Amino acid sequence: MSSFDEVVRSVDDQFRKQRDEGRIPGVAWGVVRDGKLVHAGGAGTLRGGEDRAPDADTVFRIASMTKSFTAATILGLRDDGRLRLDDEVAAYVPELAGWRHPAADAPAITIRHLLTMSAGLPTDDPWGDRQQGLPLDAFRALLAAGPTFAWPPGTMFDYSNLGYGVLGRVVTAASGLEYKDEVRRRLLDPLRMTDSAYEEAEVDPDRLAHGYARRDDSLNREGTDPYGALASMGGLYSTVRDLARWVAFHLDAFPARSDPDDGPLRRASRREMAQVQRALAADREASPAHQVPPVEAGGYGFGLFLTSRPDIGVTVGHGGGYPGYGTMMVWHPSSGVGVVGAGNLRYAPVHELTRNLLVDLVRADDVPRRPLRLLPVVEARRATVTALLDRWDDAAADAAFAMNMDLDEPRDARRSAIEKAVGQVGAPLRADPDREEASSSPAHRRWWLRGERGWLQVAMLLNPEPEPRIQGLRVTAVLDPAPALVGVAQRLLAASAGGGWPDDLDAKAEVDRSVVLRGLRVLAAWHGDGVPPLGPVIAGDGETSATWEVGSPAVGTLRVALDKETGIVAAVEVSAAERPPSVEAW
Repeated sequence: MSSFDEVVRSVDDQFRKQRDEGRIPGVAWGVVRDGKLVHAGGAGTLRGGEDRAPDADTVFRIASMTKSFTAATILGLRDDGRLRLDDEVAAYVPELAGWRHPAADAPAITIRHLLTMSAGLPTDDPWGDRQQGLPLDAFRALLAAGPTFAWPPGTMFDYSNLGYGVLGRVVTAASGLEYKDEVRRRLLDPLRMTDSAYEEAEVDPDRLAHGYARRDDSLNREGTDPYGALASMGGLYSTVRDLARWVAFHLDAFPARSDPDDGPLRRASRREMAQVQRALAADREASPAHQVPPVEAGGYGFGLFLTSRPDIGVTVGHGGGYPGYGTMMVWHPSSGVGVVGAGNLRYAPVHELTRNLLVDLVRADDVPRRPLRLLPVVEARRATVTALLDRWDDAAADAAFAMNMDLDEPRDARRSAIEKAVGQVGAPLRADPDREEASSSPAHRRWWLRGERGWLQVAMLLNPEPEPRIQGLRVTAVLDPAPALVGVAQRLLAASAGGGWPDDLDAKAEVDRSVVLRGLRVLAAWHGDGVPPLGPVIAGDGETSATWEVGSPAVGTLRVALDKETGIVAAVEVSAAERPPSVEAW
């Protein structure tokens, strides 16, 4: 692993490489940490034929990243009581009064539908990118004519620039100011985003990056549309430095706390923007075949995309693609790290790089993540459970257990099962520092205790009473595997290096040797450095069955079962490692 500073030093090289490979005239980038722009750089040129490279103060058109400013303005108006998210849009934009989906039972379009890209309008890239400068009277005529629907409102995510254009008119109607003036009054000025604007005339021409389209070896300037009706979907100009302030403003909303809340948008509303309001289907990215394929899930919030990865958890952000420009901003609420990238070429390919760099930064050794804040009573209840494992006490159980516990499992049966599990692993029990503790919520805790002959895995869940009590308790014995089990597991792992099934390893006919070997070779490829080691045992009776983690960190699991009478292999299961979602400390 690398340190944060080492990864930051690689950011420059990777953006420069992307500029060269993407043939982008100029790129600029920045890294945010702990509320500050801690690193920035640029390469290439602001304008064709010039040598001056972009930097943190170079102005780019940020395209669809503008949508986050539109959404924040809508939520601010909501917080001020000027509108409700479930209001029908036609109440603010009369041209929508005649909009009707062909299905008679479809609902009217609401502000929430537009914010979450679920109004039923079809995806309109790249057509929408050419409507940014549409005059208002032409936009009103377009709206009055009515759209073509792809879906019933409120059912599906479909990315709509047109919908965010309508939201600009909602802002004007609810605030009494033209959209761009309300965004400046409400967000840009309070956040000191002084280099951000909706009109090219408001930008210092000496710091403006000209946008280009590349045709063969020539560069043609584009992306100069004036402020128009769809500016609310993609018309904002900004800089890496200003966008770093915007990213830091959103990161500052985490975690929830009782500090003064004096920003131009409440922290709760910023956190609301960063919650999935419309889910997207899980996606498995393309990856080298020898590596574990990354799987992502997530959705759209209010003007922001959310992505959840098993390795780092949730990231938040939005990209922008536009005639002349490509931009991206993305951040990680649990660590306070963010990355901004911009290029002055039509749909400049900076999106994937910016996301990947954020992942690398968050994975750095010295980047702490905000820990989950457990309920204060968790440790006390855990101490009670530990004491009950050592010596059962009905009075202590009465004080700690919720009323459902004895209904779910009779007290005598629960006590007997726990005493049996403790007897299997052998007292005394002690904490095992080599076994990771985990929590899936502030009310949950799972931990391991080591006995003479194995481990106890203990999981406890508290209920929502004013003084939380234990509503769920699971105690599982995992015994040390016998040498015969360990020997079989190690010989099978050795076969993952390319050999066949060991000749002298007998197995029942139902064991599909080809499937087992194929699975082991996949785990070996994922591990990537010789034969993957046998990790800690996580299940099994120790005599006839055991399940181990494989690899370090674990890339999979291996379960081996032996016939009790003959000792031959009765079952082998090779599985990919579980990747539970990262628990966010909101």
